[in-house]
Amino acid sequence: MRYSHTCPKCGSRDIITVPGKAGAYGSGNYIPLGMTIFSTAPVYRYVCCGCGYTEEWIDREDIRKVKAHYGGESES
Repeated sequence: MRYSHTCPKCGSRDIITVPGKAGAYGSGNYIPLGMTIFSTAPVYRYVCCGCGYTEEWIDREDIRKVKAHYGGESES
C-alpha cells in the first residue's frame, strides 16, 4: 500500500497514512533505539479505509539502525 496506494486485500484506493512519531511518556508509533525520544525509528502506518487492513513501514535509512540496535547481522 505504501507505493501502490491500493489495498492488497480488498482493492480499495482509499488509503490513509498515519505518520510515525515519538511523543512524551512513550506515546507515538516508533521503534526505540536509545534512551531518548530522539533515538527512534518512526513507524508509518498505512490504513485501508475500505476494509481496515493495515501495513507498517520504516524508512530505508532507519533499517540499518534498527538492525544494528537489535542484534541483526549486517548485510554487505
